[in-house]
Amino acid sequence: MRECFELRGADAGGRIGELTVPRAGVTVETPALLPVINPNLDTIRPRRLADEFGAEILITNSYIIHGDDVLRERARTDGLHDMLDFSGAIMTDSGSFQLSEYGEIDVTTEEILAFQREIGSDIATPVDIPTPPDVSRERAEADLETTQERLEIAEAADTGEMLVSAPVQGSTDPDLRERAGRHAAGTDLDVFPVGAVVPLMNDYRYDDMIDVVAAAKRGLGADAPVHLFGAGHPMMFALAVAMGCDLFDSAAYAIYARDDRYLTVRGTRALGDLEYLPCSCAVCTEHSPDDLRALPADDRESELAAHNLHVTFAEIRRIKQAIRAGDLLELVEQRARAHPTMLDGYRALLDHAAQLERSDPVSKGSFFYTSHESARRPEVVRHQQRLERLSVPDSLLLTVDRSAPDDGFDEVWRVQPPFGPFPRALSKSYPLTAEVPARTDRAALEAAADGVARLVDANPNASVSLAHRGWPASVLETVPESVELLDLRSTDDR
Repeated sequence: MRECFELRGADAGGRIGELTVPRAGVTVETPALLPVINPNLDTIRPRRLADEFGAEILITNSYIIHGDDVLRERARTDGLHDMLDFSGAIMTDSGSFQLSEYGEIDVTTEEILAFQREIGSDIATPVDIPTPPDVSRERAEADLETTQERLEIAEAADTGEMLVSAPVQGSTDPDLRERAGRHAAGTDLDVFPVGAVVPLMNDYRYDDMIDVVAAAKRGLGADAPVHLFGAGHPMMFALAVAMGCDLFDSAAYAIYARDDRYLTVRGTRALGDLEYLPCSCAVCTEHSPDDLRALPADDRESELAAHNLHVTFAEIRRIKQAIRAGDLLELVEQRARAHPTMLDGYRALLDHAAQLERSDPVSKGSFFYTSHESARRPEVVRHQQRLERLSVPDSLLLTVDRSAPDDGFDEVWRVQPPFGPFPRALSKSYPLTAEVPARTDRAALEAAADGVARLVDANPNASVSLAHRGWPASVLETVPESVELLDLRSTDDR
C-alpha cells in the first residue's frame, strides 16, 4: 500500500480509508468532500467549514492566487493556511481547469509546483491536459503523452513533505484511461485524480463516467487514493464511491446557491418552486421557503450554500455508514431511482461487477434483492465463480424448495435465485441468506439458471436434475440439455 493511504473497510468498490497528509499534520478519513474555495469569493468561510460542517480538507486554486498580485503576495507572506484561516489539509489545483476552459495558461508545471510548495499547499497538482470526452484517438493519445511527461517532471521536483497528485487522463477511451492509471501508479506520486469528467457529468452521462473510472481503477490498483475531479453533486456520490472513488471536490454548494438552487440527494430544485423545505438541517428548520426568498441576495446565497453543504456532508456520512454496514449497493440503488441517467450509471457499474468483486467483502450483513439489477451484483458473480470449487456427487437434485421428491439422488441442493445452486450446508452463509421477494422476477431466474449451467459445465459427468416452479421456457433454455427438468407445479395436485 502507499504510505499515505490505508484502507479501513470496504464494500463493493467503496472504501473507508485514511489519507495521511504529513505537511498539514492531519489524517483525512475517506470518502471525503473537499469544498472548493474561490480565493476571490467568501460564500462560506473556511473556518466555518471546519467548525460547523466538519470539513477536514478543502481545495483552492493556486493558479488564481498566482495570477493576482495581492493574493500572491499575501499567500507568500502569510502562508495558505493563515490566509484562508483553515487548520485542516489544503489541496491546490494548478490551472488545468483554466487551461481546459481558455486554451492556455502562463505557468509551467515546474513553476506552479514550486509556487504551491512556497505558499504551503499540502497536496499539489501539476499542469495536466484535461482532454474532453469523445475527441479523436490521436488527440487523446497526444494529450495523454504530454500529461505523462508532466507527471515525470512532478515526480522529479523537490516537493518536501507536500503530497503531489497524478491526474489520470485519456478522454473516453477505456484503454487509454487504464494505461494512464498504470503509468500514474508507477510514479512516486500520491493522490490520483480522474480528470476531465465534468463534461460527462454536466451532460448526465453517468454511465460513461463509470466506465472511465472503472478503466482508471484497473490501471491504478487497490492502493491508490482516487479523486474524482469536479464531482460536486451529492446525488452521484454513492455511485462514484461504489466504483472506487475516495475524494470529491465540490463547488456546487456555492454555484447553485448563487443561482437560488437548493440541493437534495435526488437532484436540484429552484428555490422559487419550493413550498416546503424537505430537510432538517439548521437552515431548513429555521426558515421557510418564503423566508429564504425574502432575504437580501447575499444572505440568501449564504443560507442556501449552508444548506447545500449540510446535504452534501450528510451524504458522505451516509455513504461511510453504508460501507461499514455492507449495504452500499442498496444505497446506490436508491439513488439510481432519482434519475434515468443515474440508473444508466448503476447499470454500467454492474457491468463491472467482476472487477468490483475483487474488493467486495466475502461476508457482511444481509443481501437485499430490490430490483432486477440486483441479479448482477458482485455477490452473485462471486457465488457463481466459486461453483466450480464445489464437490458434486454422481447424482444431484437441484430444487427451489423442499417439496421436490428426493428419492434416488446422492444429494439434494437448493437453488436460490439469483445465485443459483448450493449445498444446503451453505444455506446460512452470506449471501445465500438474501432477502428476496416472493414474486421472483425474470432477471433473478435467469441468473439462477446461469448458475445451474455453470455448475453442470464444471461437472460434465454428474447426473443433474432441476426441480423448478414454473420457470419460463426462455429461462430454461439456458440450462444444459443434459439436465432433467421437473416442474413442481405438476406435483402439487398429486
